[in-house]
Amino acid sequence: MDLIEHFTRLFAYDGWANQEVLAGLRASATPLPRPLELMAHIFSAQRLWMARLEQKPQTLPIWPKFTVEECDKQAAELPALWKDYLANSSEADLAKPVSYRNSKGESWNSRKDDILMHLIMHSAYHRGQVAMAVRATGFTPMYTDFIHSIRQGLVKP
Repeated sequence: MDLIEHFTRLFAYDGWANQEVLAGLRASATPLPRPLELMAHIFSAQRLWMARLEQKPQTLPIWPKFTVEECDKQAAELPALWKDYLANSSEADLAKPVSYRNSKGESWNSRKDDILMHLIMHSAYHRGQVAMAVRATGFTPMYTDFIHSIRQGLVKP
């Protein structure tokens, strides 16, 4: 499997996992503000990094106040954007650095493949926080482990 296929598979998993978490949040009888805030942050960060990769201006705040419906919209749109981005990239493209300013205004250069890996790990990290917050309210969080998605055939790049 080449790097493009690998990232396409990881972003397919990420999209599935985000959809699962949102389904769980919609199913809870009680609004869960912190999990929703974390999911909004995941989507906003992906939009931010896509803008950086494309050398475009940032369009969303880092911690937006999204409703479940706004999160659903992002969760529906982002997997296709990442799939298209990767389909139009080569391994050589992903090894190239991109220049950007972080949220503190500091200038940085990062390889595109490192940015993509960061996004996958960033989402998983925050979904873990969502799971902890959901469990703390007495609910059972959605099962979004990568290996579960593969074993069940739930991820199709």
